[in-house]
Amino acid sequence: MRESSLAPASATPDEHQAEQLILGACPHDCPDTCSLQTTVRNGIAIKVQGNPHHPQTNGVLCAKVSRYTERTYHPERILHPLKRVGPKGSGQFEQVSWGSALADIAQCLKTIAAVDPQAILPYSYAGTMGQVQSESMAARFFNKLGASRLERTICAAAGGEGLRYTLGGKVGMRVEFFAESRLILIWGSNSIGSNLHFWRYAQEAKRRGATLVCIDPRRSETADKCHQHIALRPGTDAALALGLMHELVVNDWLDHAYLRDHCLGWDALRERALQWPPERVAEVCGISVDEVRNLARAWGECGKQGEPAAIRMNYGLQRVRGGGNAVRAIACLPALTGAWRHRAGGVLLSSSGSVALDRAAIERPDLLPAQFAKQAPRTINMSTIGDDLLRPGSAEFGPQVQALIVYNSNPVAVAPESGKVVAGFARPDLFTVVLEHFHTDTADYADYVLPATTQLEHWDVHTSYGHTDMLLNRPAIAPLGEARSNAGIFRDLAQAMGWDDACFQEDDASLCRTAAKGAVDFDALLQHGFASLSLPEAPFAEGGFLTPSGKCEFYSERLAAQGLDGLPDHIPNYELPQAGGAYPLAMISPPARNFLNSTFVNVKSLRDIEGQPLLEISAADAASRGITSGDVVRIFNDRGEYRCVAEVSPRARTGVVHGLGIWWRKLGLDGSNVNQLTSQSLTDLGRGPTFYDCVVQVEKSLSA
Repeated sequence: MRESSLAPASATPDEHQAEQLILGACPHDCPDTCSLQTTVRNGIAIKVQGNPHHPQTNGVLCAKVSRYTERTYHPERILHPLKRVGPKGSGQFEQVSWGSALADIAQCLKTIAAVDPQAILPYSYAGTMGQVQSESMAARFFNKLGASRLERTICAAAGGEGLRYTLGGKVGMRVEFFAESRLILIWGSNSIGSNLHFWRYAQEAKRRGATLVCIDPRRSETADKCHQHIALRPGTDAALALGLMHELVVNDWLDHAYLRDHCLGWDALRERALQWPPERVAEVCGISVDEVRNLARAWGECGKQGEPAAIRMNYGLQRVRGGGNAVRAIACLPALTGAWRHRAGGVLLSSSGSVALDRAAIERPDLLPAQFAKQAPRTINMSTIGDDLLRPGSAEFGPQVQALIVYNSNPVAVAPESGKVVAGFARPDLFTVVLEHFHTDTADYADYVLPATTQLEHWDVHTSYGHTDMLLNRPAIAPLGEARSNAGIFRDLAQAMGWDDACFQEDDASLCRTAAKGAVDFDALLQHGFASLSLPEAPFAEGGFLTPSGKCEFYSERLAAQGLDGLPDHIPNYELPQAGGAYPLAMISPPARNFLNSTFVNVKSLRDIEGQPLLEISAADAASRGITSGDVVRIFNDRGEYRCVAEVSPRARTGVVHGLGIWWRKLGLDGSNVNQLTSQSLTDLGRGPTFYDCVVQVEKSLSA
């Protein structure tokens, strides 16, 4: 097929038309998944705006994506295949032809696969959230190869599992109905920076008289705009949720009919909640007794008065040891008061489970070699890549990782305990291929860097984890230089491997149809750029949860069968700060507002706004260390050290510091970033990372 097979005459730039508007979709790891409108003049993208016809986007983009043309036309964009000519990490490359690069890569992979294909590992995540340019042709390639599988858990796995065991999947209330809520708990989210379009609905609710409460260790920009900020300690969210349950029970702010008809395990959860009086919660969370009692009263009275109350969670709260349990506990709260009876009541962490995609058709697991008929290839967790790249082969682990293909990710910057990640990538015997737009920290360690297209240059289909629309991305411009789409690169690699399966001939436009089939009317995507899923307004008003019981499962038999606690509980962090100890400060690493993970760090206009890598520290913690704003500080623990600039800030509560991320290591003061300090320990559920479960010490640096 030709890649223009889906395109009507107006879908791609026409040299005879001076200016066109091309519809697309934001590809980045953000719940908003905006519909884009790119202005193209004579084949050049001159402006990217929000699509005013898409209700969720409403014509508004964040500052990051509104500068997308800067990223596409960046002078440092990689536009040709590159082969390493200097030491790993030096960033020294020479330009080579596509034919030469593909042939060499294919030969190396064939040689390794002939011994054991599991010595080859893909590494990818959410550099693009598109169904086509993420894991379509790439998944087919690695399935055919029989490569090791990657456990892609670095962002949301603990929370996703918490939802699955409680509600039955990554589902919840529809985001637009937050505008009608009377009480909104914004729990673990800096919505102004990371969920801008939800914030629009929250502001509408506020104008209508709703109360907004922000629950977050950091006094974020969102907390500034809410009626109340509850600054609990990192990793204590489940304790607060259980404390709210305690007060709902003792004051009888409960919907007994909903609990009876639509919930499982209430008696057991009730007994657990009664173990968490406000005094205990206040001590664990580092907040006041009144904060617990008053928040419970506000939530309970909404239920008694028949008013909708809603919770918007985000992923920061589940990046600790007990993150899955925390999400489970919070997700139980709406059922206690019958908040699900209202379309503007309930909870939302992720809506990605609202659409059932045919993963088998997209990824083709049937391509696996016969040797894996009884047992699938081994799985390696992406958050433990630092240890696993340094691990020798063994009967337990399997073969040593000998080849790594990285796409849609920058693990040297974003993976935890990055000192070990760097050591692994620096192995001289590790063959590494990176598909990229720029010379990231990870690309510097590649043997080959292959130029990938940006969102303005390829086809894709996008779902969302923050709303319930599907979007189509059209290529607005031709690929720059010799850039090829991710799917195209894996299609070409398959050809270089000598594979002639028909599925490796499917072009990107056809893959869009495969990805969207059965979910929405594809003609609507072609016409409007988006299509809404057909879903009920109040999904659990009459129960009907997606769990095995069909009920909100306070007690999970599935967890109990694994030897785990069937009820949600507070699980303390692995690392607890101790006054007078070696590491008396807890550290969280929320994203800098003008970056998105490690994306956009090299866009100069955005980096200029951020200024420099910062550590936010409270006035009390700074004073006891002789630190003032602007000082270079050394942050350290047993895993390493990191230097950046201190900002004495009211955003930090005493005892907690904020290492704003994620800067590229090469742009840091000493060639490192905050992940030098984070650990590879995994969460209670979902085997996710524990970025916010970290203790450190901070001191004024002796050298600037």
